[in-house]
Amino acid sequence: MSATQVTTERFQAGARGAARIARETLDYFTQPVHILREYQRGALRFDLMAGLSVAVILLPQSIVYALIAGMPPAAGLYTAVVGTIIAALWGSSRQAQSGPTNTHALLTLSVAMTVAQVGSPEYLAAVALLALMVGSIKLIVGITRLGILANFVSDAVIVGFTAGAGILIAINQLPHLLGVRLEHSASLLQTIPQLFQHLSEVHWPSLALGVLAMTVILALQKINPKWPGPFIAMIVAAALVGVFHLDKLGVAVVGELPRGLPPLAHVPITDWTLISRLSTGALAVAAIGLVQTTSVTRSLASATGQRLDANQEFVAQGLANIGSGLFSGFLVTSSFNRSALNLQSGARTQLAAVFTGVIVLIAMLLLAPYAALLPGAALAGVLLIIASHMVNVREMSRIWHGSRGDAAIMITTLVLSLLLPLEFAVLVGITLSLGRYILRTSMPSVLPVLPDKSYKHLIYQPDRPPCPQLAVIEIQGDLYFGAVNHVEEILMENMRQHPDQRFLLLRMQNVQLIDISGIHMLEHLLNAYRGAGGDMYLVKVRSKVYARMKSLGFAKRLGEDHFLEEDEAISFMFYHVLDPAICIYECDTRAFAECQNLPRPVERLDLPPLPPLISSDLPHITAEELYRALNGPHPPLVVDVREPREFRRSHIPDARNIPLSRLLNGGVDLPREAPIVLVGRSTRRGRRAAYALQQQGYQNIRLLQGGMVAWENADLLTAVEILDAWES
Repeated sequence: MSATQVTTERFQAGARGAARIARETLDYFTQPVHILREYQRGALRFDLMAGLSVAVILLPQSIVYALIAGMPPAAGLYTAVVGTIIAALWGSSRQAQSGPTNTHALLTLSVAMTVAQVGSPEYLAAVALLALMVGSIKLIVGITRLGILANFVSDAVIVGFTAGAGILIAINQLPHLLGVRLEHSASLLQTIPQLFQHLSEVHWPSLALGVLAMTVILALQKINPKWPGPFIAMIVAAALVGVFHLDKLGVAVVGELPRGLPPLAHVPITDWTLISRLSTGALAVAAIGLVQTTSVTRSLASATGQRLDANQEFVAQGLANIGSGLFSGFLVTSSFNRSALNLQSGARTQLAAVFTGVIVLIAMLLLAPYAALLPGAALAGVLLIIASHMVNVREMSRIWHGSRGDAAIMITTLVLSLLLPLEFAVLVGITLSLGRYILRTSMPSVLPVLPDKSYKHLIYQPDRPPCPQLAVIEIQGDLYFGAVNHVEEILMENMRQHPDQRFLLLRMQNVQLIDISGIHMLEHLLNAYRGAGGDMYLVKVRSKVYARMKSLGFAKRLGEDHFLEEDEAISFMFYHVLDPAICIYECDTRAFAECQNLPRPVERLDLPPLPPLISSDLPHITAEELYRALNGPHPPLVVDVREPREFRRSHIPDARNIPLSRLLNGGVDLPREAPIVLVGRSTRRGRRAAYALQQQGYQNIRLLQGGMVAWENADLLTAVEILDAWES
């Protein structure tokens, strides 16, 4: 194939990929077409009833949430109409309900009040711009399929932030409940001192209306939780204001709402200074909104079995916020309570939420004159009830008694929500959540495992002694750049603590990912074990991990025969790799099922335990040094303590074969003054033989460092098929 053909094929492949991405992106924006095309008439009755049920709740909520946000009451209704309808038409969840929420209303106030005076035209413009910025961020996240990032924010952040927001909402509504005027503030430290300073100015009729509204809601919750308590409470309060003309006695009322469609807002999209000042808050709000949307839609999907497209949801939330900002509203997100009510009311498709928005619009047009009588104190009472439900004591208790890390994140987010601007508290909570995730994944458990009593499962048993020859270690996490140092340190420390475990079997069923850093770590580990005369084997390597090992050359370097099957790994190691003489004469562990049928020499039962420091007490000689000494004027006596079959296969020329079992029985007569070098396959049997000879009075003893493995690796001369007189 010519270079021109290759270039042409690459260009065509790139063009096909770009076309596919363009089609998938376009599909995000044609979601309303798919919803309407697949709609069935049988769902209409259920969707209408569910839409009406939610609208009864959303209507008063949208007004009180606007007050939290420092916006005119009408802005809450605009947000409810535009945000709810757009989020439904472009969303994938059939039961999700979006629109204004308590937390996002408070976030609106917290972010926008830092750049403008609450209630001023500049403030309204900043709120609209904030909604557009948040919507743009969510839209980009959805289109680029980065919605998975929301999974890395702990639920502890949401619980802590929501509880903090609930406390702030409750405290900020106390002035309205008491009928006193304070400056708008989202800060606890600013509101409480002002509140104490104005306690003498309490307006008792306003307080009475607020308490009455709260009493009605609580009573209706006891009688029938399905009744729209806030809606009824507001009707009762408005009726009392109208009948007794309480507005003339100083009771603050909402005032008449505008009767018309949501108007276009003035959005300063070219004010780069304002955009810069709002950017941090916009990022924080977008992050918390994405997490909240994910939580709501997943909880609904778990109840309905629907398969969701998270990126489609983020596109919907992005468009809903952009639409709300353009039409005089504020921030939009998914609502836990309204979505649950929508599901309970029998909603079948996304059109249920569309009907909710349309019904709110109709009610706004028809009931606008009557909203003028709504007392602010009653709205504050409604909000106090809502805020109390935001502090989820039961869920907080579960987190507190669960993971310490989650508890710390929850408490930190809660405290910071009360002390700092909310956007910073959110960012800190998200940072802590991500940091804890990174810390946890960068420090996976690396545990030595042994068979259980049934020899069917390998489990962590720290109280049992390990096999003296084989380390079986399980890695319970990914081998990526952030984790490899931790994993390597534990594996190398195990090697230092058990120098005679010259063979390593790594269990990797929990390793889902490996990068080049992980490959480098395994290569270093392989070099360390092979340099010590041992080897390394892998078991239960996942297909994707193996493919990466193969593409990076590690599979070839390790050897295909070093990738073992789980059921056969221990047997293979026992019968083809481990030294059986060590298993017979030196191992008391009998760790594996294969060890149980090994003979137990009677002679060994009366032996004293081998001193733990004998290896450091005995002098060693290297293979090269021994070779030179054997060719010198006074060669040492080389005593090979391996079994005869091993000795016949390969041994040092002129060495004498005295098996370890014979040395342990005593009665061997060796020259006491001559230097003696003890040789085994490695050094384990040599240490035992040296200790036995020391007990018999021999002092001039040295060990061949690394044993016959080291001698053969040095390419030194060996002899075969020679029967020594000591063996006959």
